[in-house]
Amino acid sequence: LQSSFKLFGIDLGLHTIVIAHATFCVVVAYNNVVARLRRLPRSPEEASADLGADSWMTFRRITLPGMRTALLSGGLLAFALSFDEVIVTLFAAGPGARTLPVWVYSELQRSYQLPVVNVVALLLVLVSVVPVWIAQRIGGGEITRGGR
Repeated sequence: LQSSFKLFGIDLGLHTIVIAHATFCVVVAYNNVVARLRRLPRSPEEASADLGADSWMTFRRITLPGMRTALLSGGLLAFALSFDEVIVTLFAAGPGARTLPVWVYSELQRSYQLPVVNVVALLLVLVSVVPVWIAQRIGGGEITRGGR
C-alpha cells in the first residue's frame, strides 16, 4: 500500500493511515451487516410495501432498526481490529503522524511511563465496553428469524 501511495505521489500522513485501516476494516463491518441482513425476516418489509410505504421509508423504519446492533458491533470490531494493527499504522504513517496505538506501543518501552499507559489502556477498554453495553440495552428485544 505504501508503494501505491508513493507511485501516485501521495504524501504519507493521517489520510493514508485512514485509507490503510479502512481498506481492511470495512470487510469486518460489511460481513457483520450482511450476516444480520440474511437473518432478518422479510415479512415486515413485504407488509410495509403492501401498506404503501416507499423503499426509503421501509429501509428507514424496518430494515435500519433491525441492523443497528450489527452496525454498532461491526464498527466496534473494526475499531478493535484497527487499534490492534500497529504495523499497518507504522507503514502508512508519515514522519510526524502518531496515533494512540503507536504512542502506547512506544511508551511501553519506558518503565516510568507504565502507570500512564495503564490508565490509557483502562480508558480504551471502557470506551470499547460501554457502547457494547448500550447496544445490549437498546437492542435486547430485536426479532430475527432465529427467535430472540
